[in-house]
Amino acid sequence: MPPKDPDSAATPSPRTKPRRSRAVRRLVIWYRRNAAVTSLVDTATTSASAAGTAAGNVAGSVGSMAGSMLQPLVFDPLRRLQGGGEGSDHTIDDRDRLWVAVDGMGGDHAPGPILEGCLEAIERLPLRIRFVGETDRVLQAAAAMELSSALERAIAAGTLELVPSGASIGMDDEATAVRRKRDASINVAMDLVKKGEALAVYSAGNSGAVMASAIFRLGRLSGIDRPAIGALFPTKDPGQPVLVLDVGANMDCKPAYLHQFALLGNIYSRDVLQVSSPRIGLLNIGEEECKGNELSLRTHELLSKETRLNFAGNCEGRDVLSGDFDVVVCDGFTGNVLLKFLESVGSVLLDVLRAELPRGRRGKVGSAFLRSNLRRIKKRLDHAEHGGALLLGVNGICVIGHGSSRALSVLSALRLAHSAASHGVMDDLNALGESQAMVEA
Repeated sequence: MPPKDPDSAATPSPRTKPRRSRAVRRLVIWYRRNAAVTSLVDTATTSASAAGTAAGNVAGSVGSMAGSMLQPLVFDPLRRLQGGGEGSDHTIDDRDRLWVAVDGMGGDHAPGPILEGCLEAIERLPLRIRFVGETDRVLQAAAAMELSSALERAIAAGTLELVPSGASIGMDDEATAVRRKRDASINVAMDLVKKGEALAVYSAGNSGAVMASAIFRLGRLSGIDRPAIGALFPTKDPGQPVLVLDVGANMDCKPAYLHQFALLGNIYSRDVLQVSSPRIGLLNIGEEECKGNELSLRTHELLSKETRLNFAGNCEGRDVLSGDFDVVVCDGFTGNVLLKFLESVGSVLLDVLRAELPRGRRGKVGSAFLRSNLRRIKKRLDHAEHGGALLLGVNGICVIGHGSSRALSVLSALRLAHSAASHGVMDDLNALGESQAMVEA
């Protein structure tokens, strides 16, 4: 047998590059050709944090607006829910649970979805719930939605209590119905807060009736002429929403009302959102102080002289979600238009993205790559993530939910109620009311 040639042994045979399968090669080619789509999603993700939450920790917070939307607690529901349910494994100490009254009959779909959201909330949040409603209808809804077992367990554990009420106030009823139907669920829930048996109240019912009941039962803060509805909008920073008020309580405002809204928002942003010196903005058509209508000009003058505020000047519509302001004040008509517009942004943006994706097999492959991005965008812009808005200016913590609220919106709104109740914000709001009364006197 001839000896081995040392030269040939030292020279390795050339290695052939393994060929990719045709499907993989096509996939790589498609992905490179459609890099514009991926960069569009990256841009959309950045824009989403600025455009939209609901709330949201109402989640990011207004759509991580509430997986969800705040900060000072070790377990702070407003931050954890929008992160994709990461707080679901958190063990809740029953001693930390706070009582919240819920109007179980308020809303287009009540009482079933409201009850479902409450049962989910007591699993995720340190809450105990007094669920106010017509008992027979509540039990029937629980059976229809297969919630009876969960309801019984919650009642046995002492985390949920059914409180009977009389005939409820419909979504089409006049706000004055709260005077006729004294034992309506919203009135009973407000009375629980007034008597100290709950620290906050939540209702997705007729917003006019909720406001009227809050004013009649809880009363306005001293020195505050008109309560305002404040909604949390998401910004470019997922963990720091902007509080916009008023978003629907007062259609026609005086400069003094907007001045009071700014003072109320300043305290909420400082105490609950943990902003050390909230930047207050006045919604206007330009940054210059000479811009705007008479209401804007006179309000700007009042806010500029207010030493209790860090007034940052006029805020244009494009700056609301920029993160440059922590509180934005406006009249209820303008604020409500802004709120409804924001609620539409998420669905429109997703429709645009879907339309831009290629059709056929390429589109399916591209969607597979972008699915997680699209889900995050949807979360950041979904108003159900915020769940509700705060009614500031009444002598109690009141959260008003969307009339179409279902379980996720209820959970997000209760997270908001818990955050407000656990930070002692009412002490500072009462102190503000007293100081305002002294100034006006």
